[in-house]
Parts: sequence; C-alpha cells; structure tokens
Amino acid sequence: MKPSARISFAERLGQALGRMWQAYLRQERKVNGWLVAQGLPAGVSKVLLLAIKLVALGVLLYVAFWLTLLLVFAILAAWAMQYGALDEEFEWPFTDQDELRKTPGYDPVLYNDVAHPDYPDEKDD
Repeated sequence: MKPSARISFAERLGQALGRMWQAYLRQERKVNGWLVAQGLPAGVSKVLLLAIKLVALGVLLYVAFWLTLLLVFAILAAWAMQYGALDEEFEWPFTDQDELRKTPGYDPVLYNDVAHPDYPDEKDD
C-alpha cells in the first residue's frame, strides 16, 4: 500500500468547485439576510434574488448565442477561403460558339450571334 493516497486532478477540481459553490451560497444567505434587515419580507427577498439569477442567466445565454453565431460565420468564411469560393471567377459553361449553337432551344437573337445563318437581317431598304 502507498503511504499517502494521491489526489487526482479531477478530485482537486471538484473540491475547488465545491468550495466556490459553498462560498456563493454563503454570500447569497448574507445578501438575503441584509435585505430582510432592510425591511423586505423574506419571501420577496428570495424572489428578488431568483429574478437576479434569471436575468444573469439570460444575459449569459444572449452573449453565448452571439459568440456562437460569430464563430459559425468565422468558420464559414475560413472554409470559403480555403476552397476558393470567393476568389474564383465565374466561368461560362460553354467554351466556344459552335458548342453553344448545338444546345437545344438555341436562338441566335438572344446571344446576338450575327454570324449565324438564322439571325434576322435588319437591312430593310
């Protein structure tokens, strides 16, 4: 057997968090006692402390939401920069005029293709 038991990091962390929680509860009891000493009924002081806790929780959740949204946008921007979605130019899917003319429903007027034989001439004299 070992002469002294080793305390793990998790146990030390748990003890520290427990001490912090006990200190918080002690302070809350002090504040509750002070409010009662100022003439506030005990039930009202408890409700007031609960309302303060809920407001603090709401503010923390609000801040966490916006920080999360900011992180998501930063990740999306980094992903877009990595895969070149922002710096590539748009390429026309057809490489030349002959390939474009072979597509179904091609109209030379829409593409201003004056060299096409079906393009109407506007030489009315």
